[in-house]
Amino acid sequence: MKKILIGIGESKFADNATQYGFDLARKLKTQVGLIHIIEPTVVTPMSTADTSMGLPFDSTMEGVMPELMHIQDEQSKQMIASAINKYGDGLQVTVFNEFGDTAEGILSCAKEFGAEMIVIGTHSRTGIDRFLMGSVAEHVVRHSEIPVLVVPTVDSH
Repeated sequence: MKKILIGIGESKFADNATQYGFDLARKLKTQVGLIHIIEPTVVTPMSTADTSMGLPFDSTMEGVMPELMHIQDEQSKQMIASAINKYGDGLQVTVFNEFGDTAEGILSCAKEFGAEMIVIGTHSRTGIDRFLMGSVAEHVVRHSEIPVLVVPTVDSH
């Protein structure tokens, strides 16, 4: 095995998987692909106008989306840099910072990188939470053409 793709995120679940993935890469002496996907944020205009004929165009919203995307991109870059500083010492790391659907982004980056394994975290949601929120890990496992290591983290409260 030469390349492992690690999906990172902002939660303790993702951080646990990040650490595990880097430890595995170090033991196997592989290259690391580190990916963070920024899912588009939906901003709804706040307007007091009559909406019976549809939502009016609010010109004050024009500059919000590019600025919000820039902020999300900067936060993502900081998260990636932090993960590399924390866990990546001595490893060759390729960075992927993408906008879009998380599960599909992980799968497409795995192909682009030539990964032989994907490492991602899961939050062990069940029932209605899983139905409403979906499951990135489940989608990746079901659609991946390479092995996927799902690192579980149990909430401790």
